[in-house]
Amino acid sequence: MLPSERRVGALDETGHGCVIVQAIPELTKGMVLVRVHASLISPGTELTGARAARQEGKTAAGTARPFGYQNAGEVIAVHESVKDFAPGDRVACMGGGYAQHSTYAVVPKNLCCKLPDNVTYEQGAYTHLAITSLWALRRAEPAIGEYIVVVGLGLVGQMASRMAQMAGCYAMGWDMVPFRCEMARRWGIDGTTVIGQEDADAKAKDFTRGNGFDLAIMAIGGDGTKALEAVAKVMMLSPDTHRMGRISLVGGLKTQCQWGAGLGNLDLRCSARTGPGYHDDPWERGDCEYPPAFMRWTTQSHLKLALRWMSEGKLDVQALTTHKVPLEDIDVAVSAHIESPDRTLGTVLVMSHPE
Repeated sequence: MLPSERRVGALDETGHGCVIVQAIPELTKGMVLVRVHASLISPGTELTGARAARQEGKTAAGTARPFGYQNAGEVIAVHESVKDFAPGDRVACMGGGYAQHSTYAVVPKNLCCKLPDNVTYEQGAYTHLAITSLWALRRAEPAIGEYIVVVGLGLVGQMASRMAQMAGCYAMGWDMVPFRCEMARRWGIDGTTVIGQEDADAKAKDFTRGNGFDLAIMAIGGDGTKALEAVAKVMMLSPDTHRMGRISLVGGLKTQCQWGAGLGNLDLRCSARTGPGYHDDPWERGDCEYPPAFMRWTTQSHLKLALRWMSEGKLDVQALTTHKVPLEDIDVAVSAHIESPDRTLGTVLVMSHPE
């Protein structure tokens, strides 16, 4: 008999984490029911409101809001329309409103992907942010031997830097938090700069051997105006004094800039989500497909690629995990990200399933 209820991680209006009980969503066409074993917190996207609530000092808990969009577990049931998965399959899942911090999840089949045998549930829980990083890098069109600067060494920035190296680029990461730069160096990123403590212009010139950066990824939230200005200064400079290169903007940053001549010949590109398919309901549920001959890289093929890299040891996401806590201690995890960002990066929530 299938379970009818689940425990779900949520945020109340004071900015604290809690666990609520919900009915498990109905298993409709194109959907997969997963017993979740691990999920990953996305501190940038998921905790912005919680940070603001704590800063404002709100005291009324109000209605708790479930959150989360990446987890991994075991398939326990599928709708009769689903042929790609069967009970017992180990899968990584993604998607806002679907792959929450919960003990059970009902997820569209194209937002699920089978885990390689040597990839753990905890590693599989990184897939949504991994392919967010991958899509941001694709948007910047890296080429072998190019120099890239990645602004913001949270989870997306860390993985984008590593993927850029895998594409043959030399990657430098920028962050204001020394701990994140240290994590990047331990992970093998070619170079880092602690913004506000080190001379970013001088280090960029030395790192790129005087050439300037060919491309950049800005993986930050909030006001990115000054960050964009700083990046523009270290991009390639043509003999006629125009800055050149591609800048991929991912995440929730806002920025003001002078377009046209003010940016020279820089190419600013927005990166939305994880690649084609995500948020196309018919595609997510398998009612339609994007033919590979015309669209090689979709959200689904990105999922498969990221998991392959994890399996081959090329994307060691386990090295980014600083905290692992039970779902019941979700407020400990939320508080660590908000109160101790200089010691917290990847937080995995582990689900228990009492018999």
